[in-house]
Amino acid sequence: MAGKIITVSSGKGGVGKTTTTANLSLALAMLGYRVTCIDADIGLRNLDVMLGLESHVYYDIVNYIEGHCRLRQAMVRDPRYPDLCLIPAAQTRGKDALRVEDMDRVAHEAAEMAQFVLIDSPAGIEHGFRYDTTPADLVLVVTNPEVTALRDADRVIGLLEAEGRADTQLILNRYNHELVRKNGMMSAETVIDLLSVDLLGIVPEDTRVLGASNQGQPVVLDDRSAAGRAFRDIARRLSGEELPVKALEQRRFLGKLFGPRRKELA
Repeated sequence: MAGKIITVSSGKGGVGKTTTTANLSLALAMLGYRVTCIDADIGLRNLDVMLGLESHVYYDIVNYIEGHCRLRQAMVRDPRYPDLCLIPAAQTRGKDALRVEDMDRVAHEAAEMAQFVLIDSPAGIEHGFRYDTTPADLVLVVTNPEVTALRDADRVIGLLEAEGRADTQLILNRYNHELVRKNGMMSAETVIDLLSVDLLGIVPEDTRVLGASNQGQPVVLDDRSAAGRAFRDIARRLSGEELPVKALEQRRFLGKLFGPRRKELA
């Protein structure tokens, strides 16, 4: 049975899309699943660095598409978790090096060898967005609770719904509970209402994420990291477990204690 193809997308750059792809891929492998992640951001290869695999890259996805290697030769295996493989992007080619049918073929061939295939899509809604969402069984839209990021996320969600391409769920990244409490950041409930999409998980703001990414050690490997725990919970939900989203549960509990709060947005 072919694996599930998941595209990780965002309307706005810088919201943590590649970090999310790296951490969910490793978290699923830690759960014992065979996982292949594909860096589809042609010309801006970063997923290999996030995973600490940059020194292992020899072939890339464009080499395979052009017939210079077999797919397995382009797959970089993670020495920490051998069930995790990366298909890296090409750094020296433009985004037009891949066509929709190319990504569809790569994703489905990878899905024959893995239980989960995660595609790290370029930010925005241009050519890369379209070829990366086409093969997906599920699209995860990553956003921050900021107006510009939410506007772009809403555009992405609207396009996906209009084209009927895939199931879509939301990951809310860099969520700051203290700012929400002080009305300095939109609450998760407000974001869900604005975007009208199912929430898969909330990743809190965590200073450990940047250091982990710079060291090629995804934060899911850090038991002390709140973001790492959140990514592991999201991976468990992707695997079929029913887990509550803790940030929402905590907020509802506080609401019962202190009564309703004024609405964050007019």
